[in-house]
Amino acid sequence: MGSKIAEGLSAITTSSQEVTSDILVMNFTIVTSCLVGDTSKEKGGWVLVDAGLENSADFIIESVEKRFGKNSRPDAIILTHGHFDHIGSLIKLSELWNVPVYAHSSEMPYITGKRDYPVPDSSVDEGLVAKMSPTFPHKSIDIGSRAAALPADGSVPGMSGWRWVHTPGHTEGHIALFREKDRVLIAGDALSTVEQESLMSVATRSEKISGPPKYFTKDWKAAEKSVRQIRDLRPLLLIPGHGQPMGGEELTKNLEKLVNYFDEIAKPEQGRFVEK
Repeated sequence: MGSKIAEGLSAITTSSQEVTSDILVMNFTIVTSCLVGDTSKEKGGWVLVDAGLENSADFIIESVEKRFGKNSRPDAIILTHGHFDHIGSLIKLSELWNVPVYAHSSEMPYITGKRDYPVPDSSVDEGLVAKMSPTFPHKSIDIGSRAAALPADGSVPGMSGWRWVHTPGHTEGHIALFREKDRVLIAGDALSTVEQESLMSVATRSEKISGPPKYFTKDWKAAEKSVRQIRDLRPLLLIPGHGQPMGGEELTKNLEKLVNYFDEIAKPEQGRFVEK
């Protein structure tokens, strides 16, 4: 299902970073996942947000054991969406832990084997996708009865104090996760802090505010609205699915820039509006 080049990059440069006392970001070079849970509580629960690449499972398990103890398992796995780089280790981990996997109801067909995502545009910006794999892995997976739709009231199972926010565009059922008390936002692929279409940018992890990955985003009008929605939440710390966490004044300025110049920054050239 995955890309050998993507997995090779991940194997060389995988790392982790504690961004708050209860959030560990695991960076697999081309994508991130998060462990969210309070380590100070003797029996505190925790969740995994997104499941990385196919070869990410061992690092995730190792990180879990260091952080929460051997044989620890999450209350749930939460998906921002079901693209291959966010569900690569999902089958292995959900079977190992035997826990529910929550996603937006619109993502259910893609994690239960009922529907494949649209074929991505691998020609975008001579895209990273084309470089990674000549046959892009856009196929759905089937995790069966473990798949569950997120509650309609916006709550997130296993994540007290958080709410999910529907941020479509990159996929129909894409979500972000927001915690009001400290204004932390896990953005998934609603936007990036790296130019995901550039191999050099991804490999060096150079920061550059950008929209969702271009090669897989089909609804640019919805994607722009989702970026505005994220800006309006006024996050103080943003954890993207691609790139490094960004916070404070730097984040505020960059979100405003992305909203004001969305076409120029985010869209592929052929999709930009040109005023005549």
